[in-house]
Amino acid sequence: MFTGIVEEMGTIRGLVPSGGGARVEVGAEVVLADVEIGSSMAVNGCCLTVVDMGDGWWAADAVPETLSRTNIGRLGPGDRVNLERPLSAAGRFGGHVVQGHIDATAAVVSVDGLPDGSWLYEFELPGSLSDYIVEKGSVAIDGVSLTVTAITPTTFSTAVIPHTHEVTVLGLRHAGDLVNIEADVLAKYVERLIRPTLQGGQP
Repeated sequence: MFTGIVEEMGTIRGLVPSGGGARVEVGAEVVLADVEIGSSMAVNGCCLTVVDMGDGWWAADAVPETLSRTNIGRLGPGDRVNLERPLSAAGRFGGHVVQGHIDATAAVVSVDGLPDGSWLYEFELPGSLSDYIVEKGSVAIDGVSLTVTAITPTTFSTAVIPHTHEVTVLGLRHAGDLVNIEADVLAKYVERLIRPTLQGGQP
């Protein structure tokens, strides 16, 4: 489990295709402090498994499903990515429950700077997520825990404080870029529990 609090921006060192999937090699420092082979790591919000590592880098295998449902397959050498290790048992819960399971990708519609130094991001709203993304609810964008500030039938918006803009890949995103989206898992469970009632059956 993750919290959507990015620990550092890593750098893609290589992405080598392999049988429909790819070996992803990432340069990093902070997140390598206690990582070992088999550890989980969120890359732009997508949970991957460390399969190899060395001084200042680690690697993971991304399967075809991962490449088709996330923006990882679009990465290349030099691209920056958000990195987060799983929450430890003694860790602080600073964001919201993030599984590392990307629901969809969506394009950035607009990025606007605000007078207080914060930024307003507008994203496409995938139809498959329209029931799970709600105003004032939580959403993870490229692995960053954010609050939905507004929603329309086709888009939703979030506010990004200057610190988050500076230390995550959101500060590098522009209109047209694809981002990974993970809707709030609590909303998914609530919807699943009440669906029978809404359909006229018993929960």
